[in-house]
Amino acid sequence: MNPVAAYRKRFLDVLASIYIYNEHRGYTSLDRVLEAARKHCPEDEEFIKAIEKHRADEHKHYRMFRRWFELQGRMPLKVDRTCGHIDHFIQKVFGCTIEDLDTDAIVADHREFEKLCRVIMLTEQRGMRQVIDLLQNPNVLSNKAMTRIFQVVEVDEPDHYMPYEKWLLAHDCITAKWRERWADYWINWSLVWVKLPTLFFRRATPRLSVWPDEDVTVYAAT
Repeated sequence: MNPVAAYRKRFLDVLASIYIYNEHRGYTSLDRVLEAARKHCPEDEEFIKAIEKHRADEHKHYRMFRRWFELQGRMPLKVDRTCGHIDHFIQKVFGCTIEDLDTDAIVADHREFEKLCRVIMLTEQRGMRQVIDLLQNPNVLSNKAMTRIFQVVEVDEPDHYMPYEKWLLAHDCITAKWRERWADYWINWSLVWVKLPTLFFRRATPRLSVWPDEDVTVYAAT
């Protein structure tokens, strides 16, 4: 394999491994968001349906990345929560992991629910910008299947932040605080310029032995 082809193969391997982690993390975490929304604003059927669609889209994206790996004949690299944008964001804003989020406290306190909506909105806006950049990346464009996956993600992305933005505006809430925007920027910078290159060059990183939708502990153990 020539050096350019080898580089692109590794780049896509690392990129898809990070994305499949985040898509899995996304749709499983949205179960908690749905639980909170159904209790906090049960009368807002439009908002709840939008979150349900968001979850369905994240699961669809996960399945697309899984299929890509299956066609490649290999499993994703075993990344951990250090590669998760939402993991870092929740930790910085709420001071805990996603698993430790107190759903009842978020439901009971309007300010906490507002904060959760802002975190999701900013995360998805960041994701949309990232996908736009990736669809101009020659390494992504060199692979038709990967390009198609990101084209689908690009179409879906607006529906992943607009409902939360709309809810915040409808309730006269701040759509983003400067500390949250700074946290979002810093998390993305560290993932792109530190974590991704580190994973790219660390050849000893093992691969998953089972798909995360078949064993929910596969990422929890990392």
